[in-house]
Parts: sequence; structure tokens; C-alpha cells
Amino acid sequence: MTSQVLRIGTRGSPMAMVQSGLVRDRLVAAHPGIAVELVPIRTTGDRVQTRLLAEIGGKGLFTKEIEEALLRRDIDIAVHSLKDMETVVPPGLAIGCVLPRDDPRDALVSPDGIGLATLPQGARIGTASLRRRAQLLRRRRDLRIAPIRGNVNTRLNKLAAGEAEALVLALSGLERLDMAGLASEILPVDVMLPAVGQGALAIECRDDEGAVRALLRPLHDPATAACVTAERAMLAALDGSCRTPIAGLANLAGDRLSLDGLLLAPDGQTERRGRIEGAIDDAAALGAALGAELRRDAGPEFGLG
Repeated sequence: MTSQVLRIGTRGSPMAMVQSGLVRDRLVAAHPGIAVELVPIRTTGDRVQTRLLAEIGGKGLFTKEIEEALLRRDIDIAVHSLKDMETVVPPGLAIGCVLPRDDPRDALVSPDGIGLATLPQGARIGTASLRRRAQLLRRRRDLRIAPIRGNVNTRLNKLAAGEAEALVLALSGLERLDMAGLASEILPVDVMLPAVGQGALAIECRDDEGAVRALLRPLHDPATAACVTAERAMLAALDGSCRTPIAGLANLAGDRLSLDGLLLAPDGQTERRGRIEGAIDDAAALGAALGAELRRDAGPEFGLG
């Protein structure tokens, strides 16, 4: 830290501010008397709302400016939705803490309160996620995908305006905004496998600041960290482009970790699924092994690099 106030860098969206507020509150609870300030930073992903992320550079566009501020020492830590982070952290930075994971599943939101199976033929579903798009089309070829982007309220407003008959959103985000009651259906993971890291919050810091890392230690959840380590290792081994739909979710049972991975063709017509189990201490190796297995079985239709 370069000042007496711990400065938390965050996106300025309502969701990001709530998430960073959770981190602030937990830091204050763990370290009574600490002074904490939220520093909103506008990212490229927030500024450019009219194009799909795959067209402008991928999910790292939600973290780039915040990481640059961290390297410049304008802020002391950064709070990210882990699913928005690239698998390789920039030199000089580190994931200093992973909070306990919230529900990683996706939810369907429909004004009529109906589920995926009972949506009308040819219904439009709003999502800009290639992962969600491919899995929706895998389940129902008749659906039309409306590439709706923006924060949760923006997407809900577009739904209300009739731009789609339903949305697919992260359940954890709805819960954090006290909007979980809007969910028409919580999609089971065998229908909609989540994004790698979905539901988890990561705190990024400079890797040479032991005092900051010590402040973060009481907030760290080793179980969540093991699960997302496996998921991110699988993603790194697949080395997919931002146009490759990839999903993965790890779970723990005692000291055993299981990881489910899914690779899809962008049109949803073809998929490769895999599962691996092993000791929690081998999380990274398990993820790398599953990613390598899925990659070996994948043809050119999957768009891997």
C-alpha cells in the first residue's frame, strides 16, 4: 500500500460495485479500523456495448484498465468476477484471494415465468455469451439468439421492451442484486454448464506486496480456490479463442475433486464432454489433463488455436 487507505479498483457497474462492497465489508470485519475506498474504473468492455466481446478482444476487456491501474499503483487491489479474468495474469500481478463461491448456475428469466422447455417455438433468448448460445441451440435448435449485452438492468429493460422473450443470466449476479426472484428457471448444469470461474470473486494484487496479501488472507476460501484452479487450468490447456464456447465446473467431496468440461462448436451442433476426478492437491494437473483430453478429441469445427 502506498497510502493509509486501501484502494479497491472495480468496474463501475451496479453489479461490480455491489461485489466490491462485499469485499470492503469483509475486509473491515476482518480488520476493524481499516480504511477502504472503492475506485470505479471504466473498462473497454463497459464502454463498447454495441459489439460482441468476441469481436473486440474477449473477456479481458473487463479487466485490462483495472490491471493497468494496479500496476501503476493507482489502486492497491482489484475485485473481479473470476470468469472475466484471462487465464494468464499479467507479470507483476497475482490472484491474492478467492472468496467463497456463490451458486455457479445460470438462470432463465422470462416475463411469463416459463422455463426453457416451454418457451414458444422460435422464441428469442437474449445473451451475448457464445457458451450459452451454443448450449441453448444444442438443447433447442428452433430458438433464436438475440445478442443482448449490458449490465443486468440494461438487459432486463431490453427484455421488458420486447427485444427477447427470455434472458439467460448468472444466478449469482441476480442473487447479489437481490433479484433472484426474477428467475423463471434455474438451469441445471447438465443443461447449461457454467463458465469457468462463474460465481466466484477474485481479488488481484501486486505480487510483491506481502502486507496486502496478509490483509486478504482471512477472506480466502481454499475450497473455491482449488475448484477454480482446476477449471482455469483446463481452459488454459484448451487454449481456445474468444470464439470457442467452453464451459467447466469443479466440485469437491471431502479431499476429492471432480471436474466436468465441455467444448462446443459455435453453432451447438457438436460437443465434446469430459470428466476427471482426483485429489484436491492435484487441482491444476487435473484441469490440464482434462483440457488436453478434450483438445485431442476436437476437430477443426471447434475453432481451437
